[in-house]
Amino acid sequence: RKKLELDAEAKKQAIERYSLQQFQTKKNDEYRALAHEISLAREAIVKLEDQQLELMEQAEAVQKQVATATRTAEEAKKLADRQLSDLTAREENLKKELATLEADRDQLAAAVDESVLPRYERLRKSKGENVVVGVAHGVCGGCHMKLQRQVMVTCQGNQEIVACPNCGRILYYTRDMSLAVAE
Repeated sequence: RKKLELDAEAKKQAIERYSLQQFQTKKNDEYRALAHEISLAREAIVKLEDQQLELMEQAEAVQKQVATATRTAEEAKKLADRQLSDLTAREENLKKELATLEADRDQLAAAVDESVLPRYERLRKSKGENVVVGVAHGVCGGCHMKLQRQVMVTCQGNQEIVACPNCGRILYYTRDMSLAVAE
C-alpha cells in the first residue's frame, strides 16, 4: 500500500513537470506528446488509487477474519481450560476414591484366611481383576469353559475354595445362579 502511495505521488510530480514543460514548449508536437504523457500519468494514478482501495478492502476483510479467528481461539481455549479443570477435579476425586478403595481392600484382606490370600494375589497378578468368578449354567464365569459336575457340586457346597480346572480362577455359587448346563 505504501508503495502504491509513493507511485501515485511520483506520477503527480511527473504531471506537474509535464505541465511546466507544456507551458514552456513552442512546438505543437511536443505539446501533444506532453499532453499524452499527462493523460497516461492521470490514468496510472486512477489505477493506483483503485488498487489502494482494493487493498484496503482486502485488509478490512482480513482483519475481520483475524478478529473472528481470535474470538474462536479464545472460546476454544476457555473450553479447553474448563475441560482441563474438570478433568483435574475428576482425577483428584478418582485418586481419593482409589485410596479409599485400597484402604478398604487392605482391611478386607486382613480378615481373609492367610493360606488363601497368597493364592488370590498370585491369581490377581496373572488374571487381572477378575479372580473370583461365578458359575452359571455349568460354565466358569472367567474362561467360559464347561465345568465337570463334581466341581459344580463342590462349589455349591460352599465348604471349601474351589478353583476352575481350566483357568485356575476361584469359583463361587449363589442360589440365583443355575447349575443346569445350557443346551
